[in-house]
Amino acid sequence: MLKQNLGQKMLQKLSPQQIQLMKLLQIPTSTLEQRIQEELESNPALDESDDSGEVYDLDANDDEIDDDGSTEDFELDDYLTEYIEDDPISYKTKSESIHDNEEKTMPIAVQSSFHDYLDAQLGLLDLNDIKEYKIAEHLVGSIDSDGYLRRDPLAIIDDLLFTQNIEAEVSEIKHVISHIQKMEPIGIGASNLQECLLIQLKDKIEKEPRINRKPRMLAQKIIENHFDQFTKKHYQKLQKNLFISEAELKIAIDEILKLNPKPASGFSTPMANSNQYIVPDFIINNRDGLELTLNSKNAPDLRINDHYMDMLNTFKDNTKGRRVQKKEKEAVMFIKQKIDSAKWFIDAIKQRQETLFNTMYSIMQFQQEYFLTGDDRTLKPMILKDIAEITGLDISTISRVANSKFVQTEFGTKRLKDFFSESITTQDGKEVSTLEVKNILGDIIKQEDKRKPESDEKLKEHLQKKGYNIARRTVAKYREQLNIPVARLRKEL
Repeated sequence: MLKQNLGQKMLQKLSPQQIQLMKLLQIPTSTLEQRIQEELESNPALDESDDSGEVYDLDANDDEIDDDGSTEDFELDDYLTEYIEDDPISYKTKSESIHDNEEKTMPIAVQSSFHDYLDAQLGLLDLNDIKEYKIAEHLVGSIDSDGYLRRDPLAIIDDLLFTQNIEAEVSEIKHVISHIQKMEPIGIGASNLQECLLIQLKDKIEKEPRINRKPRMLAQKIIENHFDQFTKKHYQKLQKNLFISEAELKIAIDEILKLNPKPASGFSTPMANSNQYIVPDFIINNRDGLELTLNSKNAPDLRINDHYMDMLNTFKDNTKGRRVQKKEKEAVMFIKQKIDSAKWFIDAIKQRQETLFNTMYSIMQFQQEYFLTGDDRTLKPMILKDIAEITGLDISTISRVANSKFVQTEFGTKRLKDFFSESITTQDGKEVSTLEVKNILGDIIKQEDKRKPESDEKLKEHLQKKGYNIARRTVAKYREQLNIPVARLRKEL
């Protein structure tokens, strides 16, 4: 049965301008220029200029326009006078700095891609007919960025049939793959790591027969028959199963370590080129004190297009002493909408710059000792809440600023979120950053005996001797965050 209830609740809705600001806060400087260009293309009222432009506060009351489009009780005289004669406000997206005259583009070397290199070798393959050549072309195009051909032969057969109307058998596909695997770099076209290493070992054995073949033959046997034990570093089992000494095993493993697990690693890709450079969002210099500047050299100065303001002036002059028609009213509202949108965007860019600067300045003051010395051990425990309380901003805003942003210092370019860490209490009651503990843990592992790596329990005991009371599970968590494998996988002969 339906019932009517009277309820009261509180909702918080974000305006389009607030959503726009949050999105702008998230993007790094490297993509800010692209976002500004998109806005310039979509809004003709927004313009870029080397000089600061003028923005008029167009706070119109849209209710003056009736829904039916009538001109009753609608006078544009006051409407235009209010907005055209308002005090102008100047905006610039970047501050004056010594970096303003630098080049805005980063040159990228033009070079052939990895697949271009493979395509150039297709003509050298000893193939039987044009059908095999087309299959080879398709297979080369299916090789991934690591140099592997991981697709199943049946899937390749389906693709050839649908895209090129070529009927092929599994045996034909495997025959062409065997030819491709003879191309440079050696190991190309393998389906997995084991096959890739075997191809390289067999090639070395065939091309260098005079060199002592025994270590390479043993390495081939390990990869071919005991690959699982090799990857898990079960060296004692390998010695037992192969009836060899530790010295012989070490020589064979050294041969394996000389091989390339990713044959295509020597070739850069378009994606690698795009990620080759890190554009810092902030620059900190130490000149008789710390100086912070925003890196805004790729962001053009923004202003309102003068042509749109001239259109309002002209319209005002032409409509003096008469009532405005419906089409004229629609034109004015269109111009106002575009100018308002441009003003909102400029406001958002300006607020973004201010928020970024205030947040980074607070971080710089909080971690002042680090920015003066570059010593990771001087980093203080710092969480998002600490900076939020200093700046008066919300924690979510600080998180958006810290995400995917970089700061250039005299000690290298650092990721902003790396400065945030929890704190732990030492045995003498002092609070230290978890970053300090991680650095000490990394140093302990670097200095350990690789023949007998330390377990997490042993690492915990070492840290406790240095005054850090942490559990074994915490040691394991920090070790994983440092991308350091377990003791068994760190073992070396």
